[in-house]
Amino acid sequence: METLNKLRAVGPGLALTVLVAIGAILLEATEARLLGRPWLEALVLAILSGALVRTVWTPPKAFDPGIHLAAKTMLELAIILMGATVSFGALAAVGAPLVLSIVGTVALAIATSFLIGRLLGLPTKMAVLVACGNAICGNSAIAAVAPVIDADGEEVATSIAFTAVLGVAVVIGLPLMAHRLGLSPTAGGVLAGLTVYAVPQVLAAAGPMGSAAVQLGTLVKLIRVLMLGPVVTGLALLGPRSADHPAKPLERIDPLHLLPPFIIGFLVLAGLNSAGLLPYALVYPAHKASLGLTIVAMAGLGLGVDLRSVRAAGPRVILVVTTSLAVLSLTALAMLHLLKLS
Repeated sequence: METLNKLRAVGPGLALTVLVAIGAILLEATEARLLGRPWLEALVLAILSGALVRTVWTPPKAFDPGIHLAAKTMLELAIILMGATVSFGALAAVGAPLVLSIVGTVALAIATSFLIGRLLGLPTKMAVLVACGNAICGNSAIAAVAPVIDADGEEVATSIAFTAVLGVAVVIGLPLMAHRLGLSPTAGGVLAGLTVYAVPQVLAAAGPMGSAAVQLGTLVKLIRVLMLGPVVTGLALLGPRSADHPAKPLERIDPLHLLPPFIIGFLVLAGLNSAGLLPYALVYPAHKASLGLTIVAMAGLGLGVDLRSVRAAGPRVILVVTTSLAVLSLTALAMLHLLKLS
């Protein structure tokens, strides 16, 4: 009975999400038939279609559990399964210089974004939230940093609002930019991993550039996500130490924000595949299942984005986040040039 109640709870939202995903797949097929090839992949169309639906019609609260299941649980499962198709050899081929470039890009992006925020008049805490979200992993970084610096709900909501919308724009624009710049799949994947906000958005942004771009982009992005640990720890240690604002204890840092279980699952399967321990009979179905789940998850993510939230974010936040993203993109392109990947 309890299981049946849970299924009923997620049914409406999950059905809506699947319908949006199917619509995105049909749109991709229509593009291919009319234009010779799909200019926007189903992954991108799913998140864009979901956002458009959310903007013109706010689903009732009864839809929320199913949409959340698709956007979070299915997405995490898709990322785990994607590990079966990844080989660490792609990362090893570039080696330590790429890892150092990721660390340098994140550090420079945080510092630059924070300075831009302060120069444009954002409060210190909001500038920190925007800087960490922009440089590391969007909303997840904002959620992890907020309790450490005692940011209030309004600051968190404002920081997240425009980041969600801009994330959709980046997913759509990055493949077009990579094509215009003539980047190889390897370079395009690295660029996606260095600039896109969230792991799932990397899948959508790198997808049009091929499987090599998706694999390398995901690995780069995961290294970038791991930077959240040192950043949050540093903020906890360097935070205010007055009587009213004591330093935040490290116990308050949720380890699941630093290395979520789905990332561990991804790394385990990637390690097994890299060691040649996964037969192809399992790898191919895992790839197909991961792709299907990802499209559904993209639809769920899109259904959580209201494009009207751009107005709610406020002009200063919009300017700071947009300028910071531009700096991050230029830094990433410079790193590609230094690594001779372009």
